[in-house]
Formats: sequence, C-alpha cells, structure tokens
Amino acid sequence: MTWSIAFAPFFSWPILAALAVPAAILALVLLLARTPGSIVRILAIAALILALANPVVLQEERDPMKSVVALVVDRSQSQGIENRGAETDEAAAALKASLARFPEFEVRTVEARSGSSPSGDATTALFGALSDGLKDVAPARVAGAIMVTDGQVHDVPEDAGAIGFDAPVHGLITGREDEFDRRIEVTTSPRFGLVDEEQRLSYRVIEEGEGAGTAPVQVQAYLNGDLIAREQATPGANETLTFQLPRAGKNILELSVAEGDNEITDVNNRAIAVVDGIRENLRVLLVSGEPHAGERTWRNLLKSDAAVDLVHFTILRPPEKQDGTPIDELSLIAFPTRELFVEKIEDFDLIIFDRYQERGVLPSLYFDYIAQYVENGGAMLIASGPEYAGNESVALTPLQWILPAQPTGGIDESAYYPQVSDLGRKHPVTRSLPGSESEPPDWSPWFRSIDVGEPRGETVMNGPDGKPLLILDRVGEGRIALLLSDQEWLWSRGFEGGGPHVALFRRLAHWLMKEPELEEEALEAEARGSDLVVTRQTIGDDPGPATVITPSGSAETLALTNVSPGRWEGVLETDELGLFQAANGDLRALGTVGPINPREYREAISSEEKLEPIADATRGSVRRIAEGGSVEVPRIVPISGRADGDGRDWIGLKTTEETILRGVDRTPLFAGFLGLGVLLLALSATWYREGR
Repeated sequence: MTWSIAFAPFFSWPILAALAVPAAILALVLLLARTPGSIVRILAIAALILALANPVVLQEERDPMKSVVALVVDRSQSQGIENRGAETDEAAAALKASLARFPEFEVRTVEARSGSSPSGDATTALFGALSDGLKDVAPARVAGAIMVTDGQVHDVPEDAGAIGFDAPVHGLITGREDEFDRRIEVTTSPRFGLVDEEQRLSYRVIEEGEGAGTAPVQVQAYLNGDLIAREQATPGANETLTFQLPRAGKNILELSVAEGDNEITDVNNRAIAVVDGIRENLRVLLVSGEPHAGERTWRNLLKSDAAVDLVHFTILRPPEKQDGTPIDELSLIAFPTRELFVEKIEDFDLIIFDRYQERGVLPSLYFDYIAQYVENGGAMLIASGPEYAGNESVALTPLQWILPAQPTGGIDESAYYPQVSDLGRKHPVTRSLPGSESEPPDWSPWFRSIDVGEPRGETVMNGPDGKPLLILDRVGEGRIALLLSDQEWLWSRGFEGGGPHVALFRRLAHWLMKEPELEEEALEAEARGSDLVVTRQTIGDDPGPATVITPSGSAETLALTNVSPGRWEGVLETDELGLFQAANGDLRALGTVGPINPREYREAISSEEKLEPIADATRGSVRRIAEGGSVEVPRIVPISGRADGDGRDWIGLKTTEETILRGVDRTPLFAGFLGLGVLLLALSATWYREGR
C-alpha cells in the first residue's frame, strides 16, 4: 500500500493560473502595506485557490512482480556428442525443480538449436535465443540467465551491455574436462577443375585436448566414393593431396582420418570438398561411309556444341574406284587411318560410324584396335543404314564381338513412328523425351529400319512392329550404341513437324561419354531447403529404402517413392547440418545440408573459456556439472541489487523491485463538509479580524 497526493483541478491550469496571479499580487500588496490581518486574508485566498486545484490523496494497492529466469538449453549438434544430451536433460530437470521452490521466480525455458550465421556456417547462438525468449520482458524484471551448454557458443557478445539486462549470466558446462578430439579440415580446394588434369588440395589434421600430439596418422581419400589415396599426415601440418577428376559435373572428394583412442566423436574425422569437373574439349571422330541425306545431321549437331572438337571424314573415294590418277593430282584428302585408329585413337572421347561400310578403307586389324578402345573405356556409336544389312557391314568385321545386335539381312521400309520402349521410359537417355507422352508420338514418322537378331543390352526405342531401333550396351569399361535407321535427318529437316533429334542425340552422346546425370543406376543426395532429398535413378523395379547416415552418426531408414518412370525419391526432414551419407544397394552418395564442414563439429571439445568473460562482467559464473560420472547443479540463491551471484556451490539470481498496480483509492481533500469547513473557517477568520 502506497500513498501520494495528486491534483484534479475544477478548471484548467491556465484558468487557475489566471486566478492565482491577481491573488498573489493582492497578497503581496497586503504584506507590503502591512495591512492588519493580512496573514489571515492571504491564508483565505490560498485556501480558495487550493480548493479550486482540488488536491486528491491517492492510495495505491500494488503486488510485487515475479523475476524472470531464462533457462537456456543448448540443443545444438555438438550436444549430441557422448553423454552431453543426457547430461543436459538431467541438469535442466534439476534446475526447474530447484527454481520451482521460489515463488518470486518465473522460469522461461529457451531451447537453442544449431542455426546459420551470416557467413552460412552452422553455429550455436545461445544469446540470440536468449534475446528472443526475453523480448517481451522489461530489463528490470530479468533475474538472470542459466545456460546449460557444452560451452561452444558462437555469439557471445563482447560487451555485457549488449545482452539487454543487468543480471547474472551463468554457464553450466556439460562434457568432460579431459576430452580428446581429432579432426580433419580442408584448407584450400579448387572450385573447378579440368577432367583428367592434376588437381591439388590442401588439408590439415588437428588434435585438441588431453593427449594431443604430433605423431603421424593415416588419412584416406575417396573421390566419388572410390578410394584414391592413403597417406600419413602429421597433426598441425598442412598436407597436399594430388588427384584427377574422372568426370564432368559435381565431384565429391572425401578425406577421412583414423579415429584416435578415447576420442569423443568421429563425426569430424571426415571432411569433404566439392569440385566441379569441366571437360576442356570433347574430341569426337565422325566417319561417314558416303555422302547421304542425314550426314549433316550429325555434323551440325556436334558442331553446335562449343565444347566439342569434331574431326569428320566422309569416304568419297573407296579403293575400288582407283583409276590411275596420280595422288598429287587428287583434290581429296587421304584418310589418315593409321594416325586416327592406331596412334591417336585414345585421344578421342567418342567415335561415330555413320552409315559406314567395310570396303577396304580400314584394315581388319584396325577394327581390332577400335574394339579394344571401346573395351578399355572408349565410346562408340553406330548410326546404320542399308549397308549394315549387306555383305559390307561392319558387323562382319572384328567389331561384331562388341556390337549389341547382329543384322539378319532384312530391311523394313514401311512407315512407322519411333516409339520409346517400356525400358526407355525409365532410361535417362529417352525418359520424358519431348513428344513421347502422346500416342502416336508427337513427331514425324521414319521410313526405314534394319532388322537384327536378339539384341544384347538395353533397347530404349522400338521401330515397326516393336523391332529394336536404338540399343545401348556396355562393353568392358566402355559403351556402345546402335541406331538401326538412317532416317534421323527427317526430324532435323522438320518433316511433318520434325522431332526431338537434338535432345535425343545429345543425351545419347553424353551417355556414351559417361556423364553422371545420365547413368541408368544412380543415387543422389542434395539439400532442398533444410531437408535432404535422396533421388534414386533406376531402370529396374522398386529399389527399396535408402539408408542415411546423419552428421551426428545416427542411421535413418528412408522410404523411396516413385515420382516418375525411373525416378524414386525420399525426403528426410532434419535439423542437422553437415555431411550426410546415403546408400541404396551397392550405390552410395554424399550430400550436404547447410555448410559442408560445419563449425559445430570443428569445435567439439567442451569449453568454459568462451562464456567466462560475459559471466565475469555480469557477476555470474561458469562451472562444469558432469564430472565424476554424475550431474550436480548448484543451489539457487536469490540476491538483490548488484550483489555477487557466484558462490562455491550456489549461483545467485536477482529479485526485482517491480510491482503491478491492482487498484487506486482517490480521496479529495476539499470534498464535502471538510472542504466547506476549511473555506468557512478561512473566511470567518478574516471577518473576525475585521471586527476587531
């Protein structure tokens, strides 16, 4: 209960001032003239003015307000190391039970999870969470903050004034004091690199805590899941790894260091770098057996790609046309068969035989070299015509052992629409080919196809009566494609609307050259917002669920759903940031959510050092609570003012002096008979003095 006096004037203050000024002048004149009874008259005038001002006695009823205690619980990823999560839960429960015994405290529990800093790194922002949790609380009501954390806090303010209140901040640290951790981090890495060119990456192994040393440790390097190197690295020293990118597109290089004895976690024993592979030039050899209507289709398509270096030969003068003309009088360029198919065959990424027929231009031995080139990892496309069914077919050369289908000698010249096969609807070369969704397909017909026997490999397009039209196959480490028609030029010329020749043949060339996005069986993992999306590409049946290893080391089973022919997808909702590993069958993929190597795992050792400056500045404390295998939290002691909040086995929290107004009683001093009596008394006193 508090008392105070206020005024509720009957007139506005300017009017009262207008009345009070003449009254004051009159009182001054009475005093200066020494008029008898002037004191009594002045008191009467003052009583009248005071009555008009209407003084009021205020009687306020107030209740004390509770002090707000912020209990900040660190739920960041580093708190999942060893037993820190359980220690945090036990400490938070004990603190809530202890604080519940004090009616003057209101507890607000704030859980802080790993977030992203402006630089994009994963951080523990406890003070940001604290500010959000107390944004509706007046600073004078804050009793203090208790932070249950491993001490790896990344937003500690340099100035205590920045936290927004004047009360103790206490840090209760989980984890052991004798922790040891070994980690590996990439220091420099190329962002882009040329395929098959030497690249360099720098990395460093770091040991921290109890038992850190400089003895060499083993490091393994994986490129796209394949082991490429084993090295010995000295902790603290910069090491260099040389490697070559095997393919264009995204390449993931993973470094793994051996786990140490008594290491608190191995989740930071891996680091990755993503390098985009770039092909300097794709070298393609195109050999046309003779001039024909579709010859320029392949040439124009390949020349339109700036990344392709095309070498094109058309056989205009086969050996049987020898007429005795001297070589130096011929305007034709001699076909450099030995240079192309013996000396430099390995320099080509793709060889295309376009309606080629064996007429003695290439010795039989050279076809052996071409077959070996394919088996050793090369790529070949046979775009066939009527000659493939004849006596001069390349199927009668040593290439027959690598061809996916042998001709029967028949040629079908009826009109038909090329059809994507059931398998082709799943295959990345022909999947979702523009125009294939309608029946008949929305493209022009062709008028010739070559009959073959039972094909090997994958038939992705069919001709008339379901006969094979486009067959893909793997031979050894290489790839070969067989197109059983020479009518593709109808699409490029726009006959009856044309067809998707660019999309089809560009995909076909890239599949032959092993572009990762066109693999029939592939697994990918990538971030979509804060979720991890696992995509399985297959031409088979249901691939089953995928297994995902999270950055914290836990294994999750992820169901895959068929989203389109040949594509299965699963979405893992996660609040973890860092490197995820996905596996399905024999396939393995790496993907990242947020930063590649998050700070949460680069700083895994629990620490008191980061919170000590702010705790000292706010009269708080920092102490470990999980020594000896048990969790012990300090006692809670209410303190007032700027008293020290740090004791040997206790921590102090500030009580507030703030109150909340419940009600106000107003008592006017000049109201009713009391006011009338005072005024009558003052006037009567003046009359009495005049009467004397």
